[in-house]
Amino acid sequence: MISIDKLAYTSELRKANSMEKFIFSVVTMVVCISLNNMTNSIIILLLMSAMILLKGKIPVKTYGELLLIPLVFLIIGTLTIAINMVPKGEEAIFSFAILGIRLGCTTDSLLTALKLFFKCLASVSCLYFLTLTTPVFEVLSVLRRLKAPKLFVELMGLIYRFIFVLLDTANMIFVSQNSRLGYNSFKNSYNSLGKLITALFISAYKRSLDIYISMESRCYDGEINLFENYSKISYRNILLIFLIEVALVFLSFSKFGGAY
Repeated sequence: MISIDKLAYTSELRKANSMEKFIFSVVTMVVCISLNNMTNSIIILLLMSAMILLKGKIPVKTYGELLLIPLVFLIIGTLTIAINMVPKGEEAIFSFAILGIRLGCTTDSLLTALKLFFKCLASVSCLYFLTLTTPVFEVLSVLRRLKAPKLFVELMGLIYRFIFVLLDTANMIFVSQNSRLGYNSFKNSYNSLGKLITALFISAYKRSLDIYISMESRCYDGEINLFENYSKISYRNILLIFLIEVALVFLSFSKFGGAY
C-alpha cells in the first residue's frame, strides 16, 4: 500500500460518502478555475486545507510536504509571467536590462501571476482533498456510477498501481547500484542510469505479462470487478456543498471579491 493510500484509508473522512467528496472537490475546482478570482482561490485553498487537516486528521507535516511538490513548479512558472518585457516609458515595480531588452515586473503582471499561483494551488488542494480522504478504487467506483467508459476507468486503476510499482522497482535497483559505487563518478552515473532504465523496462514488461496471465487464470473477461462499499448519501452534506458553491460564486461577483 503506497503512502497516499495509507493516508486515504486512515483519514477521518474515509467513511464519508465517496460521491459527496467527489462532487465537492470537482465542483469546487471547476468554480475556482472558471471564476479566476484571487480572493476565491485563497478561500478555497484555506477551506480545503482546513477540511484535510481538521476533519481528515492528515498530519500537517505530511500535507505540507505534498504541497511542496507543485509549489516548486508553480513558483518557476509564475515568475516567468511576473517578469516579462516592459515597454519604454511604462512604470515597473523593478526592471533590468539584458542585451538591450528591458525586463521587469509591473503591477498588472504581478497581479496576473498571483492570480494564477493561487488558482493553481487552490485547484491542487481540491484534488488533494479527494485523494487524501478517498482510496483510489473508491474514486474509480464513483466514475463507474457516473457512467464513465469502462476501459478508461480500468486503465486508470492499472496505470495508477503500476506507477508506484515501477517507482519501487527503480528505487530498489538504484539502491543496489549505489551500494556498489555505481554513481561515484559522472561516467559511472551515466552507465548505471542506462542499465537502470533497461532493467526497469524489462521488469515492467515481464510484470505486465505476469499480471495479465494471472488475471486470465481468474476468468478475466475484460472487466475488473471490485467489492464496493456503499454509504448513505447525506442530504445535509449535499445542501452544505450547494451553499458553499453558491457563496463562492456570490463572493466573486460582489464588491469584496470582484476586484481581484
